[in-house]
Amino acid sequence: MQQVVEAVYENGVFRPLKALELSEGQEVQLIIHAKSKIDPNQMLRLAAEVYQGLSDEQIRDVEKIAIDRQSFFGETEQ
Repeated sequence: MQQVVEAVYENGVFRPLKALELSEGQEVQLIIHAKSKIDPNQMLRLAAEVYQGLSDEQIRDVEKIAIDRQSFFGETEQ
């Protein structure tokens, strides 16, 4: 059985954030993928780089497309 388990590492042990369907004492194999913590200022810097190198006209075009959800996602009206 394979499952993805969200957990927190505290006091030297992993504490699952939700109950698991495991038998007491059952051995498992853990593969750790640490979630990176990006501070809000770093997130703003990354967001600002989206428009880097674009002209004002290109930025307006991108924003117009993003605001127009119908065109952005290729959806049609029902």
